[in-house]
Amino acid sequence: MTALAPLRITAFRRLFAARTITYLGNAIAPIALGFAVLDLTGSVTALGVVVAARSVANVALVAVGGVIADRLPRQVVLSGSELTAALTQGIIATLVLTGAASMPALIALSIVNGAAAAVALPAASALLPQTVPADQLRQANALSRLGINAALIGGAAAGGALVAVTGPGWGLAVDAVTFAVAAALFAGVRTTATHAADHDRDHDRDHDRTMVTDLREGWRAFRSHTWVWVVVVQFAAVNAALAGGSGVLGPVIADATFGRAGWGIVMALQAVGLVLGGIVALRWQPARALLWGVALTSVVAVPLAVMALSPTLIATGLAFLAAGLAIEQFAVAWDVSLQHHIPADRLARVYAYDVLGSLAAIPLGQVLVGPTADRIGTTPTLIGAATIVLIATALALTSRSVRQLSIQPTDTVG
Repeated sequence: MTALAPLRITAFRRLFAARTITYLGNAIAPIALGFAVLDLTGSVTALGVVVAARSVANVALVAVGGVIADRLPRQVVLSGSELTAALTQGIIATLVLTGAASMPALIALSIVNGAAAAVALPAASALLPQTVPADQLRQANALSRLGINAALIGGAAAGGALVAVTGPGWGLAVDAVTFAVAAALFAGVRTTATHAADHDRDHDRDHDRTMVTDLREGWRAFRSHTWVWVVVVQFAAVNAALAGGSGVLGPVIADATFGRAGWGIVMALQAVGLVLGGIVALRWQPARALLWGVALTSVVAVPLAVMALSPTLIATGLAFLAAGLAIEQFAVAWDVSLQHHIPADRLARVYAYDVLGSLAAIPLGQVLVGPTADRIGTTPTLIGAATIVLIATALALTSRSVRQLSIQPTDTVG
């Protein structure tokens, strides 16, 4: 079996193309919208409010999105979500191009867009295993993430060029088109496997089954597998440390050392690391992939430590490249592990709780890192963030269920 075998399957090709185009749009959107808000208000605070509105809606509704994705055909859910995103972006583009944009309208449309994304995320992840045989899951996930990372890199560049040449309004219009194309591709995904939602649709005929019941059922599936909640707790700490150390203090370090242009190079090298990591994941298939993925998460501590102790452009860039490569090994191993071991009719809900738990601490890390750095200094704060990553990873590895989990679908470790 070759690394590109999943691309021979029509359903996977369409899913791959749809997800890649979606992330292309997701990379263009914040750039175009950001400059549109700045042109309208000239206020960074206003921009923060618009961006936060989408994020809050996304996080608040992702669990509900998981229920919807487990109840209904996921192709339909994804197509509807993308059409909603296309509509909201199209309306925003029209408002910006006609000079009729206002803050209330942008906030309201951003909330709708965030809600649509909350539904799409668990649905897309849960649909992938329905498009390929079980023995091709690792290759399929690696290819999918390669497409996503390439789209994020290309979309960021395309978004900047579009806004510079045509203005934010036309950038948003192009963004709307990408979502519409993705909607058509999602609608064309046809799977031969039994749909994960078929079981749920039968139960939907029972009036006693409610949204709360489905949420509780998803939560039971989430917490009943020890390795799932252990890794999610690990990544709550890792993501908080990385978001604060890299996202907040990174630019501060860059300003004081190798400059803002250098920081752009560092972020580009991290993206290259993600792409290289996807290529490695296509070939490397350890039996205990989750063990390796969790262990390699410790590499995330390296760029934090380098920024603290030796913040040169070369050292920092190489450290972020290594971290990107390592994180991609975890990401593929995590997706494959969930897809092998979580019952198909609960998979989207478990993905939703994963997103909630893994990302919930990011705002906390972003808020606390500034005052902490002011109090004890930037270098000790970065060392502390690196230490948090290492401790969280070491604690996760103490879990027998994490160490022994196999990607064989017949295993029952959890």
